[in-house]
Order: sequence, then structure tokens, then C-alpha cells
Amino acid sequence: MRICLVYDCLFPYTVGGAERWYRNLAERLSADGHEVTYLTLRQWPRDEQGRVEGVRVLGVGPRMALYTQGGRRRTLPPLVFGVGVFLHLLRHGRSYEVVHTASFPYFSLLAAGVLRPLLGYRLVVDWHEVWSRGYWREYLGRLGGAFGYAVQLACARLPQQAFCFSRLHARRLRQEGLKGTVQVLEGEYAGSLQAPVPRAADPVVVFAGRMIREKRAPAGVAGVAAAARRIPGLRGTFFGDGPEREQVLAEIERQQAASFIEAPGFVASEEVDAALQSATCMLLPSRREGYGMVVVEASARATPSVVVADEDNAATELIAEGVNGTVAASATPETLADAIVRVHEAGLEMRRSTAAWFAENARRLSLESSLETVLAIYAGASARE
Repeated sequence: MRICLVYDCLFPYTVGGAERWYRNLAERLSADGHEVTYLTLRQWPRDEQGRVEGVRVLGVGPRMALYTQGGRRRTLPPLVFGVGVFLHLLRHGRSYEVVHTASFPYFSLLAAGVLRPLLGYRLVVDWHEVWSRGYWREYLGRLGGAFGYAVQLACARLPQQAFCFSRLHARRLRQEGLKGTVQVLEGEYAGSLQAPVPRAADPVVVFAGRMIREKRAPAGVAGVAAAARRIPGLRGTFFGDGPEREQVLAEIERQQAASFIEAPGFVASEEVDAALQSATCMLLPSRREGYGMVVVEASARATPSVVVADEDNAATELIAEGVNGTVAASATPETLADAIVRVHEAGLEMRRSTAAWFAENARRLSLESSLETVLAIYAGASARE
């Protein structure tokens, strides 16, 4: 099949869950003999070319800063990318059988959706998140939020085959009036599916992620500091960088915790892996997650997770309460501390149940499982057409 993948980022030039998903998808499709084109914004120097083995990578827009200093997506790059996608598909869209795009940034999806009836390809859309009207308003203000929500609504009502990565966002997409079908893909984990061997943990809490407002890393620092007053020798390590790293460092100072909480920034993946393997728990105090890959990564190392209940947090779907971790009722310091203490007191028994949970669910949560579903739907579309 001739397939066009559309996303404005490309791993490893930018790093994130969606970037990894599209690169893995592109490589798998190419390895299976499909003809794959990947449309993106240019993220490499002018004298270089973005590369994915066996895939034609095309930059349909210039190199641009995607985020503001505050960590929010800028408006101009999605508009530029949308125009680039529109022009490319207008010229070449008839040569594709499937156009598979991320829902966000929405203007590229609008471009693909508008041209689909004219050019005849099948439109497949990944919805990593579906934001509520209230969250849009909080994120962009009253007028900007109303516009953002309206664009999201228009995208949901384009004829499409939709994929979501959580039941939360699949339910929201249907409520938004999705014009098409939605399939939940539960697997994005590309690591080993072998059951981990649990071992006694070190008294360390690990956070690993981009330090943006939604992740609430400073709240995590306060939670670890509160837990350390109840667990002798407890330490915390906050891996990652981002616009809130200065707040994280400031919170460490405010809690007078520099002797037992560190924030080393971005480090090699091997260092994060080693820390997760030996940690008491992985802490994800985020208020908004489309999936929560780090929960699966921690479980694959027999390490329980602590996440926070929130209406926008799909990571709670990956927690079996008391089995592979726990869900804190809020991100207040004492509530997070209570959750960390629960995991600490469960000790090796919870690490064993976490290992068993991963062994039972590994296949369902694997990238391979999701890729098989995508390929089957591609094949079905090809057979019908």
C-alpha cells in the first residue's frame, strides 16, 4: 500500500510519545513492504535531510520553534504545517491509498480532511487526547479556548477512521460527534515483553518526564519531601527538563530538600532505566495524560507507580489499585506522601504483583499489538476499496 504519515515532529529530532509512535509505525510499514511517505516540519539543518530507514521523509514547512518559553504550543507552526500538508496532498494526494495523521496540530488534519473527498484516500486519525471545553478555556483563555475547541470539534466531525490510546479519550471523541469509527489502541510499549524479576527496592522515588505545568513536577517534589518525613532515608530523583525546571529547583530549596532530592535534567536513557529498576515507585503527579507510557515502562521493571486522579488523566487506566501502584486522590503534598507510603509499606509484595500485572498485560500494551491492529484496518480498507 501507498501510505502517507503526517505529523509535524520526527523522532529523534524531537522526543515524545507521539514522535516515537510515528517513527515506529513508519519503520514497521516500510519493513512490511509498504511505500511510506512521512510529512513533517523540517527539524534539521538546511544542508541535511531527515531520515527514517526505507521511508521518504519530506519537510513541508521550515524549521520553527514549536513551543513558547512557557511550554505551550505556538500557533504559527501548526498553521504553516497545515498549509504545507494541503499543498503536498493537492499535488500528490491521489498517489496515496491511506493518509494517517495525528489529530494535533489540527490544521494539518483539516487540510487532509477537506481534500479527502476530492482525492479519494482513506483518512486515519490518531487522537492522543481530546480536550474538554473547560480545559481549552483554561489553556487559551475565553476567546482562544472557544476557537481551539471549535477547531477540535470540526476535526472530530470529519469522516475518518479514528484511533485513541485510552478509553477516556475514545469516550470523549464519541461525545464530540465523531463522524466515523473509533478503535482504542492500548499498546505503545516497544521494550521487552519478558516478565521482570522483582527485587527489593532502594528508598528512591523517581519522576521522569518533560517539566511542563501539566506534569506538576514541583508538586511531586513537595510530595516526596512530605513522604521523607515518614520514611527514613527516602530520596527523590526528578529526571527531565522544560519550562518548569526552575520551579522544581526552587521547590527543592523551599523544602530544604537538596540533601535528598535531586533534579539532574535530561540524562541518558540507560540512567533513567537503572533508576526505575531500583526505585520504590515511579511518581507521575500529572493532571493531564493521553496515555501514560512511563507507567508501563515502570511496570516492565517491576516498579509500582503513583499517579493522580484527574478528569484529564488517562494514565489512571493503567493502574490496578494496589497491584501495580496506586492512584492518589489529589496532588497535595500530604496526599502524594500517603500514596508513596502505601507503596513503600507494601514492599516486595507489590513489586511481585507489579511484575505479574505486566506479564499478564504485556502483549495488550505492546507496540506490536497496536501495529497489528493498524495494519489490519489498513488491509480492510484496501479490500473494501
